[in-house]
Amino acid sequence: MTQRFTTKIIALCVLLASSTGLLSTAHAQTKLKWAHVYETSEAYHKQAVWAAEEVKKRSNGKYEIQVFPASTLGKETDINQGLTLGSVDIIYTGAAFAGRAYPPISIAAAPFVFRDYAHWSNFRSGPVFKELAMGYEKATGGHHIAGYTYYGLRHMTSNKPIAKPEDMKGMKLRVPDAPLFTMFPKAVGANPTPIAFAEVYLALQNGTVDAQENPLPTIDAKKFYEVQKYITLTGHITESLVTVISSSTWKGLPEADKQLMNEVLWEASSRASKDILDAETSLVAEFEKRGKTVNKVDRAPFAAAVKAPMTAADAPWSRDLYDRMQAIK
Repeated sequence: MTQRFTTKIIALCVLLASSTGLLSTAHAQTKLKWAHVYETSEAYHKQAVWAAEEVKKRSNGKYEIQVFPASTLGKETDINQGLTLGSVDIIYTGAAFAGRAYPPISIAAAPFVFRDYAHWSNFRSGPVFKELAMGYEKATGGHHIAGYTYYGLRHMTSNKPIAKPEDMKGMKLRVPDAPLFTMFPKAVGANPTPIAFAEVYLALQNGTVDAQENPLPTIDAKKFYEVQKYITLTGHITESLVTVISSSTWKGLPEADKQLMNEVLWEASSRASKDILDAETSLVAEFEKRGKTVNKVDRAPFAAAVKAPMTAADAPWSRDLYDRMQAIK
C-alpha cells in the first residue's frame, strides 16, 4: 500500500512539474538542420548562424538550428533532394536550382533580367516575387521560401582576356549543375561544363575548364583568383539565393512559430544581402592590389547575344512574366 501511495505521489509531482514548466525543456526541443554549399567565411553562413541563434533566443530554446556549411551534407542538387527526403530542414539554394521544381522562378537567375541592384531589390519586395514563391511552394508540395538573399553579380574569371562575346567562343566554362546556367555560355559560343561547386577550384587548376563565373565575394572566398589570371566584369547574372524550409518541417510548425521563422530568416537574408553588396564595392580594388587584371567591358553586346533565348517560346518562363519583370521600376 505504501509503495503504491509513493508511486502516485511521484506521478503527481511529475505532472505538476510538467504543467508549471519545471521539467527540463531539452525533451521538447526541436533540432533542425540547415545545409548550404558556401564557406564559413561568407556572409550567407555568418547570417545563417545569426539566424539560428536568434530563433533559439526568440523561441526560448524550443528550436535549435544546426548550420552545415561547405557541402557538408551534400552538393546543391543533394540538399535540394534532401528537402523532400527529410535529411535537411532548411537550405540555401539558387533560383535556377529551385527552377527544377518550378521553372518560372528560375527567371530570377536569368541573364541580364535585372538592370541593377535597385531593380533586383524592388523585385524582392514586390508582388512578382511573392507570386513566384507561392508557385514554388505549391509545385513542391509545401517547401516554403522564407528568405531571399542577394548573391551578387556573376562575373567571369579566365586565363585569357575577354573583351567581347566572340572572345568566349569555344571556351570551356564551368557552370552550376542547373540547366538555366547553360543559356548564357551557349548564346556567346562557349561550351558550358556543369561541375559541382566544391570541385571548381581543382577543375580550374587542372585545366578541366578554362573559366568560371561567380560574384566577386565568391571568387574571393573560394580563392578562384589564385588559379585564374583575368576577372572580367560581365555582370551577366544578378544572382540570388532562396532560403527554403522543407514542407514536412513547415507543416509541422505552429502558426506563431511559422511567423517567427519567416521574420528571422527574412531578416537574415536582408543582412546577408547588405554584406554582399558592400563586399562587391571594395573587391575590384582588392583584386587589382593582388596583381589580377580586372577588365571592365561593355555589357551591351553580351546582353544582346542572349536576348533571343530569354524571350523564346521554349524559355522556362512565359513572355508575360519576362515583361512584368522588365516593368519593375
